[in-house]
Amino acid sequence: MHLPSLLPVLVAAIAVNASCHSRTPEELYGRPPAGRDAGASDAESGDGSTFGPLDAGSHDAGDPSPPEGRIRVASFNVRRFFDTVCDSAACGGDEYEELPTQRQFEDRAQQIAAAIRGLGVHAVLLQEIETQAAFDALAQRLPEMTAGAFGEIGLPGSVDVGILARGQLDEVRKHRADKVLTRPDGSRTYFSRELLEAHLRIGEAPVALFVAHFRSKNNDDPGRRLAEAQAAAEIIAATAAERPETLVVFGGDLNDEPGSAPLAALESPGGLVRVAGELPDDEAGTYWYSGPHAIDHLFIDARASGAYVPGTVRVAHGVGWGLGGSDHAALVADFLPPQ
Repeated sequence: MHLPSLLPVLVAAIAVNASCHSRTPEELYGRPPAGRDAGASDAESGDGSTFGPLDAGSHDAGDPSPPEGRIRVASFNVRRFFDTVCDSAACGGDEYEELPTQRQFEDRAQQIAAAIRGLGVHAVLLQEIETQAAFDALAQRLPEMTAGAFGEIGLPGSVDVGILARGQLDEVRKHRADKVLTRPDGSRTYFSRELLEAHLRIGEAPVALFVAHFRSKNNDDPGRRLAEAQAAAEIIAATAAERPETLVVFGGDLNDEPGSAPLAALESPGGLVRVAGELPDDEAGTYWYSGPHAIDHLFIDARASGAYVPGTVRVAHGVGWGLGGSDHAALVADFLPPQ
């Protein structure tokens, strides 16, 4: 089949997969508790696009300077950061692909960058960035983040994953194109977005960072999400075995909570450890849907080197439930580098 005939199908699939983010916060979440208003402070831009308040959103971000000798990592779904080019032929208004003006795009990039800077991290694992151009706009506003990698999958209007870090980038690996996944029913699928792997040095410490954004629960496909988790666990374990002297951290918006089959597939004795496991469930929530839900996660691979610093994991909110104009809070934790 020729590409032009596939394009409408791809566009429709993206819109269905992500439509849960196109509804208003109250339609999607229900009313949040007082002091954690998921969307009441968002402002209409005037041409159909909705953007959050232009603040750093760091009310709960904690100490912006981690203690010496630690590596601070965050996972942050920035919420549908689109550039100014319409790729899907269905943009603006109520369409999934937002079409900001150049000024709105620049303001949004500044808002997200300010939120990231307020976290005081050495590295941030990012989700829901549309294109390399949008990723570059963030990187330009965070010059202290000297290493960057973006996992663009190339579908029109897709929102993808990226990594920014204070360090030296040595290698980037991508797994979506060459990794066929198998659902429990035997059907085949693939990662919803890129499973992005970056090897770098932060200071003198070797660090491997993985970021993912698993299948959403809109028009749910739980078998795909489980297949994504199983495959990710396998790939991360291989890296930990290949480079045992490296700190290996995995994170992202996995769209499932502790106790779910995908989270169980990731966590294993002596393997991946979910650092927010030390928090009560109601304190680990990063997303509001009639209550807090822990769907953004950070893991350390215990088979490699380095360690999580107990007591440092936290959820960083802004002036509303989310951070920096997003409908997600960030999840932040400190790690010790390999000795």
